[in-house]
Amino acid sequence: MSATITPAPAPASGAEGPPAQGSQLRRFVRPATALLSGLLLFLSFPPRPLWWLALPAFALLGWTLRGRRPRAGFGLGYLAGLGFMLPLLIWTGEEVGPVPWVALAAIEALFVAAAGLGIAAVSRLPWWPFFAAGVWILAEAARARVPFGGFPWGKIAFGQADGVFLPLAAVGGTPVLGFAVALCGFGLYEAYRRLRAYRATGAVPRGPLAATALAVLLPVTGAVAALPLVDDSAEDGTATVAAVQGNVPRLGLDFNSQRRAVLDNHAARTRELAEAVKEGREPQPDFVLWPENSSDIDPYANGDAADVIDGAVRAIGAPTVIGAVLAPPTGKLRNTLIQWDPELGPVATYDKRHVQPFGEYIPMRPFVRLFNSNVDRVSRDFGAGTKVGVFDLAGTKVGLATCYEAAFDWAVRDTVTHGAQLITVPSNNATFGRSEMTYQQLAMSRVRAVEHSRSVVVPVTSGVSAVIRPDGEIVSQTKMFTPDVLVEEVPLRSSLTPATRMGTLPEALLVALAAAGLGWSALRSARARRKPAEEAATGAAGTEGSAVQGSAV
Repeated sequence: MSATITPAPAPASGAEGPPAQGSQLRRFVRPATALLSGLLLFLSFPPRPLWWLALPAFALLGWTLRGRRPRAGFGLGYLAGLGFMLPLLIWTGEEVGPVPWVALAAIEALFVAAAGLGIAAVSRLPWWPFFAAGVWILAEAARARVPFGGFPWGKIAFGQADGVFLPLAAVGGTPVLGFAVALCGFGLYEAYRRLRAYRATGAVPRGPLAATALAVLLPVTGAVAALPLVDDSAEDGTATVAAVQGNVPRLGLDFNSQRRAVLDNHAARTRELAEAVKEGREPQPDFVLWPENSSDIDPYANGDAADVIDGAVRAIGAPTVIGAVLAPPTGKLRNTLIQWDPELGPVATYDKRHVQPFGEYIPMRPFVRLFNSNVDRVSRDFGAGTKVGVFDLAGTKVGLATCYEAAFDWAVRDTVTHGAQLITVPSNNATFGRSEMTYQQLAMSRVRAVEHSRSVVVPVTSGVSAVIRPDGEIVSQTKMFTPDVLVEEVPLRSSLTPATRMGTLPEALLVALAAAGLGWSALRSARARRKPAEEAATGAAGTEGSAVQGSAV
C-alpha cells in the first residue's frame, strides 16, 4: 500500500502572517524624516549661524512629500511643522507656562501642514520644485495674515540674516528671499533624485535636467546678481544716534515699583551719557532712542514721571523717543512712542498699529480663560493706532516699528515709503528672559535693513540692543540684562530698493505661481479619475453591442 503526500496549500495573499520587522520600521521613516526636516529648519535660525541647514531641511521635506497623496502630505507636513514650531516658539511659555506655547505651535504647524498638502499635490508636475517653493510662500503669506492679523514669526527669510541669499531681500522682500531658499532646497533633492535615475538607467531627459539645474542655480545666481543693491553708503549724510538700554529690576518688586524702576534706569543711563558727552568720552548724539515700555507710567497723567523724563532729555540736549504706556480715563490703553524735545517736551506720538493678540489684548477672553487664567493678567486691552510712524528728529526722518511690528512686511515698509531715512525698532523682551526670542527678533531687523537699505537701531529694555548698517551688519550690540548705551554714527539713505517699490507684488506673483501649480495638479487628477470611467463605459458599450449582434444571429 502506498501513501500519497499532499503538499500544504500556500497561504492566501494578504494572509502571510505578521510583516517583517524591517517592513514595520520603514513605515516610520517618512514621519521621522518630516520631524527632522522641521528640526533642521529650527536649527537654521538665530542665535545659531547655521542658516545653510534650511537647504537640507527643504531637501528632506521634498523627499518626504514627493509622490505622496495630499492627505498624507498634510499629516507629514504637520509633523514637520511641529518639529519646527515647538522649539522655535518655546519662549512664548516663558512666563505663562507650556499650554499657550504648545497651543500656538500646534496652530502655526497647521499652516506647514497645509503647505505639505500642497507640495505633495504639485510634486508630480514638471518643474515641481518651483511650484513647491511657491506653495511654501503661499502658506507663509496666509500665516502672516490670519488669524487675528497673523503671526509671521518663523518666516524662512528671518533665518537668513547671515546667509548668502540675503541680498535677495532687497529684490523682493521676505517672500523672494524665502522662495529662493525653499527652491534651492527642493532643487537639491531633485538633483539627488535625477542622479540616482542616471545611475540606474544611464540617461536623464533634458527637460527635467534643465529644471533641476535652474532650481539650484537660479537662487544662487540671483543672490550674486543682487549684491549691488546692498549698499551702506551715506546718501543723505550721517547721524549720530544713541540707543539706551536701561535694563529691568530684579524680580521681587511689586508691579508699580518695577514700572518706576524701569523708567528711572533709562533716565539714569541717559544722564550718564550726558556726563560722558560733557567729558568728551562720547560724541554728542543727534537724537536718543529709548525702548518700548521704558516708561510704563503714563507721563501725560503722572507729573512725576514727566519730570524724570524731561530732566533726562534736557541733560542730553537731544530729541529723544520714549516708549510709554498711555492710560486714558476711558477706552483702551495705548502702546505709544513719544517724541520728547529738550525744550518743548512731548511734541509727537506714534501708537503701535499692530498690537499683539494674547499679549496686549485678549481675543475671545471668556473662552480662553477656560484653558489659562493668565489671560486676566492683561486686565485692560491695548488698542491699535492708525497712523504711520515717522518722527523728524533733528532733521533726520526716523521710521518707527514697535517690537512685534518688525515681523510684518507692511509695518516696516510703510515707514520707508513715508520718507524714513533710518528705522528704529524699540522693543521690550524682558518678559521672555534669556530665551532665543530676542535673537530671532534681532535677525528680523537685520533682514529689514537689507530689504529697505536703511540703518536700523534696536533699543531694547533688557537686551539685545543693536545698531545695524544698511547691509545688515551689526556694528555694536549690548549684552542681555545689562545696562548700557550704544552711540554710533550711521549712514542715512533715501533711495528705494526694488523690494520697497514693489511692496506686495512679488508675494502676489509667487502666490499666483502656487495657485497655478495647485490648479494644474487638480486638473490632472480629475482627468486621471475620468479616464478609467470612460474606458469602462467604452468597454461596456462594446460588450452590449456584441451581445445584441449575437442575439440577432
